[in-house]
Amino acid sequence: MAHDWLCRDCLQYGTAAAIPERCPACGSPRLRSHAELFALTTAHVDCDAFYASVEKRDDPSLRDKPVIIGGGVRGVVSTCCYIARQSGVRSAMPMFKARDLCPDAVIIKPNMAKYVEVSRQIRAKMDALTPLVEPISIDEAFLDLAGTQILHKAPPAVVLARFARAVESEIGVSISVGLSHNKFLAKVASDLDKPRGFAVIGAAETVEFLAPRPISLIYGVGKVLAETLRKDGLLTIGQLQNESPDRLMRRYGETGARLARLARGEDSRKITTQGEMKTVSSETTFNSDIASLEELSTELLKVTERLSERLKAKNIVGDTVTLKLKSAGFRLRTRARHLMIPTQLANVIYETGLSLLGPEADGTAFRLIGIGVSGIDTASGSDPADLLEPAVARKAAAERAMDRVRTRFGREAVIRGKLYKHPPAPPAGPDDDQSEGKTR
Repeated sequence: MAHDWLCRDCLQYGTAAAIPERCPACGSPRLRSHAELFALTTAHVDCDAFYASVEKRDDPSLRDKPVIIGGGVRGVVSTCCYIARQSGVRSAMPMFKARDLCPDAVIIKPNMAKYVEVSRQIRAKMDALTPLVEPISIDEAFLDLAGTQILHKAPPAVVLARFARAVESEIGVSISVGLSHNKFLAKVASDLDKPRGFAVIGAAETVEFLAPRPISLIYGVGKVLAETLRKDGLLTIGQLQNESPDRLMRRYGETGARLARLARGEDSRKITTQGEMKTVSSETTFNSDIASLEELSTELLKVTERLSERLKAKNIVGDTVTLKLKSAGFRLRTRARHLMIPTQLANVIYETGLSLLGPEADGTAFRLIGIGVSGIDTASGSDPADLLEPAVARKAAAERAMDRVRTRFGREAVIRGKLYKHPPAPPAGPDDDQSEGKTR
């Protein structure tokens, strides 16, 4: 059987009867070989420990140290570098636990404005490869490279290796690439060889590859469904493969039919640029519970300003505002309101959020507050609302003037009066969990 090979260092490639151990051109061991390497066109690209990688890039003294992005007394880990992961630290872990596991870690508050800018640079390089780029978060995306070989004068695998090397050398962060024949398997592949990975799952090996893997590998199988399947004696994907699709559907409904397809590596979803982002949000966990409307509204303004900064940085607007509250007893409340005109203005978002917050500030102690917008679209100049309501126009003009001053002199150059006694946190506060809605 002939094997395609590719050197990820010198980018030479070819086909050989036997799998070479090292690159025939430069001798590098960073060789990727596979019988279907040059035939596959669906890729998933994922940045390696993205936030931590950016911080290490900007501060070389952190290179060999465990780094955790997060903070606060009751916050959670946004991400951590691979050195910290060796101590058991993981994303979404409570900070107190992360500190116990890795007491020597350097803890850095998230800087979302910086991460968004780096993400934008990487996205520009993706767009140069193919028009079919489907981001699913700030640091990962699917790419469809079918039909691009003539343009790039190389198979998609080679183009992706060039891209990975360019991102690392020119932007300063590393990425991992998964290459396969559909989205599900490309995503699985990108997790196989991190960091700086380049993994391939071919069509011919799909069923055999998946068989010994845990069912939790299938996206959408969370703890509850996994436990249900475990009680029914289903632990591995191979056991799903041995069940008839009809039986799985009778047992678990549409979920069973989906499990039957994915267990065999069947995924018909297309990579699309539509609906790239569903929501953009910002939230913070308090060091101690808050019940008063005055204190809650101050915290709401802080997260709203951070959210507005992200929307402006991405040049996007949203038409629905959602308030998120989590009580001291961990009960979640969400309230939403649709706007007549999409916005990115902090003032509009804050006043909408405040109107939603008022009825909820009933004496309940809350541990978390968040604000988000959905119905995302590209911004087209100032909010049209500026033209409809003089009061809104004045506030919008003041906000945009404030933005210009902050752009020139830093975000601390102008502080809203309400926050003067409570200085706003950096672009992503110590407990902040800013997120974008993902599509799979």
